[in-house]
Amino acid sequence: MTSLLLASTPIHGHITPMLGIARHLVSSGHDVRFLTGARWREAVERTGARFLQLPAEADFDDRDLDASFPERVGRHGLDRVIAEVRSIFLRPVSAQLRAVQDALAAEPTDAVLAETMFTAMPALALLRGEGEGPALISVGVIPLAIPSVDTAPFGLGIAPMPGAAGRVRNRLLTAFAEKVVLAGIEKEARALYTRIAGRPMPARVMDGVRLMDAIVQTTVPEFEYPRSDLPENVSFVGPVTRTQPTGGSLPSWWPELAIAKRVVHVTQGTIANTDFSELIRPTIDGLADDDGTLVVVTTGGRPVADLGPLPDNVRAAEFLPYDRLLPLVDVFVTNGGYGGVHLALERGIPVVIAGVTEDKPEVAARVRWSGVGIDLRTARPSARRVAQAVRTVLADDAYAAASAGIGASIARSGGAAELERIVLDQVAARRAAARVPVGA
Repeated sequence: MTSLLLASTPIHGHITPMLGIARHLVSSGHDVRFLTGARWREAVERTGARFLQLPAEADFDDRDLDASFPERVGRHGLDRVIAEVRSIFLRPVSAQLRAVQDALAAEPTDAVLAETMFTAMPALALLRGEGEGPALISVGVIPLAIPSVDTAPFGLGIAPMPGAAGRVRNRLLTAFAEKVVLAGIEKEARALYTRIAGRPMPARVMDGVRLMDAIVQTTVPEFEYPRSDLPENVSFVGPVTRTQPTGGSLPSWWPELAIAKRVVHVTQGTIANTDFSELIRPTIDGLADDDGTLVVVTTGGRPVADLGPLPDNVRAAEFLPYDRLLPLVDVFVTNGGYGGVHLALERGIPVVIAGVTEDKPEVAARVRWSGVGIDLRTARPSARRVAQAVRTVLADDAYAAASAGIGASIARSGGAAELERIVLDQVAARRAAARVPVGA
């Protein structure tokens, strides 16, 4: 039996794919422990994994990030990104590392799998002796952030530009970001890792993931920028969580979806849904007069009454089963969650996206670059802009065709099973390097 430790920051969009991985690994017979925040205990235990709780210094409730991290309030653009990196991802490094080291000391462990932004992992790699310790696997649950000569700095939401001109642009943007915009956070991060590990990071902070034995990206190559300098340890396995069959009752209006001329689904997810005026309400208002269009809203757990008065062509629920909803949807309107976009692409649904915080600008840029939808480039589009974008993707079959192409690639990808194969290969390689027979 292989002993595996999974780790995730307690953020919904980061932990959800890791729960899917845990479920698969447990069902395959592996011994799985899962280190994350306290509010996720029941979700972890439902996968069959054993729950380990992060220390208080690394735990928080992602349902109210402003309360947990007041320094992000009132900031915008890169200033907000820097504040979030500092408070949400750098500050917990020492506590995360201590929790992982305690877990490794408690039981023999063959591999540690952590999502991209579990930032103790580079420190663990720096502390690990040559040929010692478990295999370290980074699970990419956000767009691939590794710097490249072929891409602009991560976080700007700028798509690639081909040719020599693109490389010049990227080099200038990278220099400006590292020496001006991000200079402070880079210096702070390098000092932090040097203090913890006794030696500096070998490169930029976003390069820390290169220290892992394997980087497993939960998308397909068609939805990620090509890089001529892509590290050899990067693998694309496709989404590790797919739409799953569900049961239960459906709302009384459900049969209307099958006879509607077109169905537009809009969601702000389960975290960035405190203000429906950002995207849900503009979608409702913009499409209120569209004859034959049925707008289906999910509130992510908030009361439907908070939406306010609804036009006749709107149906709403707190949650709906995506395995039954998405086959009926013609356009997916979202604020940019990486997992939610992939669920739409899995079904070949074109996307209208509006998001500017966290990794959402990068998700939106990939939607635009891959041709699967329209990026509104704002978190607060007008009703007119949303309606215009929806009508455009409905009128132009190229968007649905591009989404269907990526959906076909997702269908061919191995997902969690392929991730498992990579993990076991890395475990075998570590054992061989240590001259320990496999199965010992």
